[in-house]
Parts: sequence; C-alpha cells; structure tokens
Amino acid sequence: MKRLMRYLMEHKVALLIVVLCFMVQAVCDLALPRFTSNIVDVGIQQSGVEDPSPTVMTVETHDAIVLLAASEDAALIKESYELSNGLYNMTQAGYDQRAALNAAIELPIVLHATGASSQQLDMALVPQQALSAAKAEYVKAGESLDDLEMSYLLRTGLAMMGVALLAFLVHCLMNFCACRTATKIGRDLRQRFFDKIVAFSDKEVDRFSAASLITRGTNDIQQIQMLCIMAQRMLVYTPIICIGGIIMVMQTNVSMTWIIALAVVVIVLSICILFAITMPKFKLMQKLIDKVNLVSREILTGLPVIRSFNREELELERFRDANYSLMSTQLFTNRAMTFLMPVMMLVMNAASVIIVWVGSQYVDMGTVQTGDLIAFITYSMVIVSSFLILGFIAIMIPRAGVAAERVDEVIESSLSIEDALQVYDEQIPDTLGAEVEFEDVCFRYADDSENVLDHVSFVAPAGKTTAIIGSTGSGKSTLLRLIERFYDVSEGSLKIDGVDVRDLSQKRLRSTFGYVPQQAFLFAGTVESNVGYSQDEPDMQRIQKALDIAQASDFVSALPEGVHAPIAQGGTNVSGGQRQRLAIARALATNARCYLFDDSFSALDYKTDAMLRQRLATELAGRTVIIVAQRIATVMNADQIIVLDEGRIAGLGTHDQLMEGCEAYREIAYSQLSEAELAKGGDK
Repeated sequence: MKRLMRYLMEHKVALLIVVLCFMVQAVCDLALPRFTSNIVDVGIQQSGVEDPSPTVMTVETHDAIVLLAASEDAALIKESYELSNGLYNMTQAGYDQRAALNAAIELPIVLHATGASSQQLDMALVPQQALSAAKAEYVKAGESLDDLEMSYLLRTGLAMMGVALLAFLVHCLMNFCACRTATKIGRDLRQRFFDKIVAFSDKEVDRFSAASLITRGTNDIQQIQMLCIMAQRMLVYTPIICIGGIIMVMQTNVSMTWIIALAVVVIVLSICILFAITMPKFKLMQKLIDKVNLVSREILTGLPVIRSFNREELELERFRDANYSLMSTQLFTNRAMTFLMPVMMLVMNAASVIIVWVGSQYVDMGTVQTGDLIAFITYSMVIVSSFLILGFIAIMIPRAGVAAERVDEVIESSLSIEDALQVYDEQIPDTLGAEVEFEDVCFRYADDSENVLDHVSFVAPAGKTTAIIGSTGSGKSTLLRLIERFYDVSEGSLKIDGVDVRDLSQKRLRSTFGYVPQQAFLFAGTVESNVGYSQDEPDMQRIQKALDIAQASDFVSALPEGVHAPIAQGGTNVSGGQRQRLAIARALATNARCYLFDDSFSALDYKTDAMLRQRLATELAGRTVIIVAQRIATVMNADQIIVLDEGRIAGLGTHDQLMEGCEAYREIAYSQLSEAELAKGGDK
C-alpha cells in the first residue's frame, strides 16, 4: 500500500482536486436524503408548513399567544407581527429572527390550540403539535394549504435538482482527474520500467527472465493502474461519505445507531475472513501468469522444432498444466468473492428490516416522523455500503500490492553494468582503428560457477583482422560480449586503446564498435529501417554501400519494393542467409572503428562467404575487425588467429604458424578442408 500511495503522491495537485471534488459530492449526496425527508414530512404531511411560527395569524390567536408566552417571548412576538386588514402578518424583523421566533411561539401556540396546560403536555411531542397548530392557523386565516404545499414542493424539488446537478458535474470532473492521474501513473511506470530494462545487462535479464519482465511491464502495471483509479474513486470518497453518514444519522436518531454498528461489525468480520482466505492465492496468481507467459512464449518460439519432433501433444500438456493451475487459482478467488455480495446484501436488507421495525414504533409514538425514518434508512445504507466498498478495495489491494512489489523489484534493482562516476572518454583517440587488449581476463557468469574464460591475454591490433576459433562452448562469443561490455570481467582487465572499458561511458564504448550478434535479429519495419538502424536520419548512400559490401544488394533489389520492402519482427519473412547479410549490413552502415562478427557467416554459402570477406578486406582497411567463426576458410587469411579451448588460449598466430605449432587448430583445419584446399586458401 505504501508503494501505491507513493505513486499517487507524485500527482499531488490532481489528487487534491479529486479530494475536493469528493468532499463537494459527499455534501451533495448526503443532502439528498434530507430533501426527501423534508418532501415527505413537510411537503406532504405538513402541507408545506415548515415553521411553528405562521406568517399570518388571526387576531384571536395572536393575542392568545402573547398572553401565554413569557414576557421576553411576548415582546419578540409583538415585534415580529403587525396588524393589517384584520390579520397579523409577519414583519421583516420576524423573518430575520425566525429561529428565535419559532422557539418563542412553539409552546404558546400548542397551549392555545389544545386548551391544555403545560403540565398536561408531552414535551417530546410539542414540536410536532406546534407544526399542526400552525397548519390549522393558516386555514383559519384563509390561506390555501394546497398553494403552500405546491410552493414548498417546487422550491424543495428545484433545490434537490440543483444539488443533484452539482453532484453530477463534480463527479464528472473527479472521474476525469482520477482517470487522467491513473493513466499517467501507468505511463510513467511503464516508462521507468522500460528505461531500466534498456539499461539491463544480460545478467539482469537472465535473473528476471524475459517472460516475467513482459508480465511485469504489462499485466502488473495494469493492476496498479486499475487500483489507482479505484483508490481515487472509492478509497478517498468512501471515508468521507461514511463519516458524513454517521454525522447525519446522529442528527436524525441516536437511539437506533446500534443497528448500524451491528451491521458494520458483521461486514468487517466477513471481509477479514475472506481476506485471510484469498490473500495467499492473490500472491500466487501473478507467478502463475508468469508461468503461462513463459510456456506460451517458449512454445510459439520453438514451434518449428516442436512440429519436427511431433511433440505437439507434450507441449499442449505443458500449457494445459500451467493454464489449469492459473484457472484453478482464479476460480478459487472468484468463488470466494461470490460469497461477499450475498452476505453484504443480507446484512444490508436485514439492517433495513430492523430499522423499519424499530423505527415504526418511534413513528407510532410520534417521536420520529416518517420522512426522518426514510432518511435514517438511507444514511444507514450509505454507511454499510461504504464498508462494503472498502472491503472490495481491501481485497484488490493484495494483488495490486504484489504487482507493485514486482514492478519496483525491477525498477529499484541495481545494475551490474554502470558507468563509472568519472569516465575517460576523451582518452580514446579518433583514429580509424581501435586496439583491443585482454589482460589476464577471467570470467564466470555467477560467483559460485566455474570460469568460462580462464586467464585470457591477447591484443587485437588496431587496423588488423583478428579471428577467434574453437570448439563449441570454448568461450568465443563470450569474448565479444565482454568487449561490448554486456558483462564485466570477473578478473583482469579489458582495454580499448589502453583505457579500461569500465572507465568509459557505455555510449562512448559501444559507438566504437559495429556488432553482428550470433543470432541475427531484425526489427519489424523495412530493409531501410533495419540497415540504417544506427542512423537518426537514413543515409541512403551509406545504406546502399553497406548492402553491397554485405552481398545483400542482389536479393534486396529483387524484392518488389526494394529497400522499402517490409521486414517482419525477427526477420521471419526472409531466409537465414538473407537475415544474416542484413544484420552484417546494419553493422557496416555504422561509422565504427572496430567491427565484431560473432559467427556471422555461418548461414552463408562458401561463394558468398568468400566474396564478403574480400569486400571486407578492401572496404574495412585500416579498421579493426574481430571475427568469431567455425569455418577455417573464414579465418585462415586473418592477420592473427586465436584458438580457444575450454576457455583458455590454445594457440595464437597466423594460419601457417598455427598449422605448424597448434594441434587443436590442425585438427579443426583437417576436419573441414583437404590439404589441397588449405593450400589454395580455403575457398571452394
């Protein structure tokens, strides 16, 4: 709840407007039952007579009241009326002090009307009897009760409509502010969430998992946004209307408040029991949604593999298990929630019946009027329903609280890759090529795991081509990921032009490189937008040149729309070789000083591979190139070749040097090419 309040407090002005709107609406809503009560009691039962002091009196009644009143009250009565046309009419002074005049005239007019003494009267019934006497006096004075009644009903009805209209306008303004604030909270959370994810290294992504991050960034934030709307609409309004209802009830009839207290206790107990039962399930639900997303994403991504091995039924069973677990949890919580409404309605209706039963006795005794009883019932329902609404919100809070905790876990997580407080970007020269140096580097993915790279030391000279080859799992791709600083070295140092990569800003470091990952990924868009991805404004000349070097111009020009041809997400509408060439072109379209190719030629045929390497040697002359490859033909013409074996350097030198002195390299070479092919340079 603290997290949710923190989100709301970031929008203090809008929240203040919502609170003020609710206060106005609460006043309006609480006034409406009083209007209804007045219409019944005053407008209908009393024919519009509101005060025991009539505005017009006969001479007989006026004189009798003056005689029966105390001396001070008699003076007030005389001052408040003047004789005109045989009747005493109320003066402006009387209207100005109507409350005092009512108190002064109440008992005398009853004594005159009933002919009883003050000792014979039930003082509790005097206010009601005074109104009846005033009503009779109007008839004696020749006034039309129908006109009085209609006039009162019209005034009260118009006032009631005005209050209802004001409540409507204020409610619309409140809803506008509440929805706007909640959507802004959702927008800001998503922005902060994805800003943080973009800053994540591979270590953080692996820690949370992609499926969980998707759930947190969508479903969890949606839960928070919905609760923020509900909190503003109900959590603010409900206490205001509840307190106001209690005040109005106390003014109407104190003797029946025990009925409301009993109803509230039953509701609170019901909510607490339900809360205790459903709370663990709400916490579990978000994790089960994560699991459904994980399984769904895995099945959709691996669908070709699933089909090729005829494992559709097995994967469907996995999804059924995850889906059934989520369904079972949701069914449990929903079924538990279904008990709440019937219990609440039973309590509310039972409270209404008890109030009518007890209140009817007070009406029969004359201590409570019918309209007041109607108002009491309305206010009672307002109080009980307020606790009901608070119960609903209380049940929503746990799930939203879990969602907020999961979102904050991402937003507040520490980054394993961050810029140093002081960077030395200016020490990187603006030369054509960049020197990359590994100095006794060790790396492991987790603190308690074994080294993936073990005491690796070498220099990739500026302007030269360095190739890295080795068996699967030897750590080749890891080297490139360390250069890009997707991970930090565990021991040793990695330097660019003599500066440790940890002393450079990530932006400056990565602008040095043109990177082609092992898995060629393309974004949804066009050929142009993918190849020119690094450019703010597409440079068609540079894009076309990159396509030419990457041997992609032929198939791109054959597309109906050329460079404007659409590319599906992930590049699924082009072949693996085409996707790889477009990824290479994307890197070549940058103005990098060093190009990193992570097994980027594996999907190319030998002819395209050879032509691409020839163009790279020509076009990238003077720039540093680091190539990770499996093929001997791809690396044998490099200026230096590094042979990795189980995370260690097994050999370093040129092709000829390694053929003579590195057994691991010779085994790889002879497993792929014959001696004649090796003698020709490896190109078939």
